[in-house]
Amino acid sequence: MKIEVVTPEDCTGTVISDLNARHARIRGQGVRGKANVITAMVPLADMFGYADGLRSPSRGRATFTMGFDHHATAPKPSNDA
Repeated sequence: MKIEVVTPEDCTGTVISDLNARHARIRGQGVRGKANVITAMVPLADMFGYADGLRSPSRGRATFTMGFDHHATAPKPSNDA
C-alpha cells in the first residue's frame, strides 16, 4: 500500500519509527504548510490498526491516506527461530 502521513514537525521522528516497525519503506519527506509529509510503501497486513497507532505518537494531530499501489510476494519467514 502507498501511504501519505501528514504530521506536525515535532512528531515526525516518532511517526517514522512506527512506520519502520510496520516494515515500511520510506519513499520521501516534504513540507506542507507547517506540517511534514511522509510518503511510504507498507504491506497491507502491517497497516491494520494504524489509525489508532498514529493517534498516540502524534497526540491526535496527524492524518494519513492509504491506497493500493501494487501486488508483491511476501517475504518468506526466516528459520532463525
